[in-house]
Amino acid sequence: MVLEKYEDIYHRAAERKGGEAKLEALLSTPLTKEQVAAIPNDRWLSAFSMKIFQSGISWSVVRNKWPNFEEVFFDFKIEPLLMLSDEQWDNKAADTRIIRHHAKVKSILANAQMIHEASLKHGSFGNMVANWPSEEITELWAHLKKYGNRLGGNTGPYSLRQLGVDTFILSGDVEAYLRNCKVIEGGRDTRRSLQAASKAFAQWQTESGRSLTQISQTIAFSSGDNRVLPPIE
Repeated sequence: MVLEKYEDIYHRAAERKGGEAKLEALLSTPLTKEQVAAIPNDRWLSAFSMKIFQSGISWSVVRNKWPNFEEVFFDFKIEPLLMLSDEQWDNKAADTRIIRHHAKVKSILANAQMIHEASLKHGSFGNMVANWPSEEITELWAHLKKYGNRLGGNTGPYSLRQLGVDTFILSGDVEAYLRNCKVIEGGRDTRRSLQAASKAFAQWQTESGRSLTQISQTIAFSSGDNRVLPPIE
């Protein structure tokens, strides 16, 4: 396997998107480590919970109802949620102000416990994430899957990206590109595939000095169906 140079990927993406300036306007800038560390625990829990509820449901429907979720779940403050009884959780799962899905509601408790335990060890959940080595980002995904609830697949990575954490995403376009290049062979979420993807992104990051977020977006823009329409003459 010969890995394509990031410069070639970038130029192809720029051509598809109408030039470098237009491509650059589409690329996101992740938060700094200091900014990630400053994210409160309740915002992590809110982001994880939103992505869990958006799985299999219209994202816009969930976003529109999210103020109700914030109200019902104490603005996702960890300590009050950990004090609720099983009966109180059952009542919240039946609350008509939110999307009623018992298993997803109970994931809020499980993920609150994960965040609380990480805070006891690292000072805050944000500190743990901020100090996670970028070349081992898929290990952070694995941590969320193992110690959290319903955070496997792309749910964990999308939650991190939503909050500004620097991570690549194995979206359909990115996964297809990595398979075409023989970086990923077999199951997408296997340890072998994730390590291979992480190694490839580390190489592109060394070449370009770009964030994982921007490299991931550039790959997506360089392939797949997201073509820019030709200008009207």
